[in-house]
Amino acid sequence: MGYSVSLTARAERDFAILYETIHAGDSDAALRWYRGLKKAVLRLEVSPNRCPRTPESSKLSHLLYGRKPHIYRVIYQVIEKDKRVEILHVRHGARRPFRGSDLQ
Repeated sequence: MGYSVSLTARAERDFAILYETIHAGDSDAALRWYRGLKKAVLRLEVSPNRCPRTPESSKLSHLLYGRKPHIYRVIYQVIEKDKRVEILHVRHGARRPFRGSDLQ
């Protein structure tokens, strides 16, 4: 475990909204999927540079999770000097490309 994983306020909101949207509190299958997503995000602590760069910015990477048509993108940046992975945003893969304002 070489890196720590942290979430921005935006990413925390995204996870909370996603939990409600998929009704993870009411469905065992949705809760398993949600927990799988969170586990995949936490695994970035082992090898954060395994995921591709985003088309929107060469400074950011994205983890893709799920199966078509329900793929989610976890947008993050690796801060090498601090050995930290900062999760910036979670969004459905079918949404339009993000803008800088989407990360706030």
